[in-house]
Amino acid sequence: MQVEARLQELGIELPVAAQPVATYVRYVQSGHLLLISGTGPSDSAPQGKLGQELTIEQGYGVARDVGLQLIATAKAALGDLDRVKRVLKVLGMVASAPDFYDQPKVINGCSDLFVQVLGDRGRHARSAVGMGSLPNQITVEIEAVMRVVE
Repeated sequence: MQVEARLQELGIELPVAAQPVATYVRYVQSGHLLLISGTGPSDSAPQGKLGQELTIEQGYGVARDVGLQLIATAKAALGDLDRVKRVLKVLGMVASAPDFYDQPKVINGCSDLFVQVLGDRGRHARSAVGMGSLPNQITVEIEAVMRVVE
């Protein structure tokens, strides 16, 4: 599968990969593993807590935005997205009101994007959890582990 061609077919333009906002690196490659640090959405994404200021649909869109950031980071790390053999694990964190329980529906925005872009290589193990708050008042933060060609 030619991932770049698939992105073009879907009309998706990747953002510039985000830069670290503290003392860490965006990614680490160790052998066949690419670990991508927790990533937030673009600056234009809505802020707020799910179940309070934002709906599930808005949260889904934010998680999709984060997924684009993760794909852009993988491209920056690898140079060629066809080197991604499988998304292994995703951890999705959602800023949530205390009585909000639909974090998995929000993180589907990222998971669905990965499958849309990478096909079966985008299917992954996943955790989706609620948080009282996230850095810089972002709504969604996601980290990913990918199996790649060295």
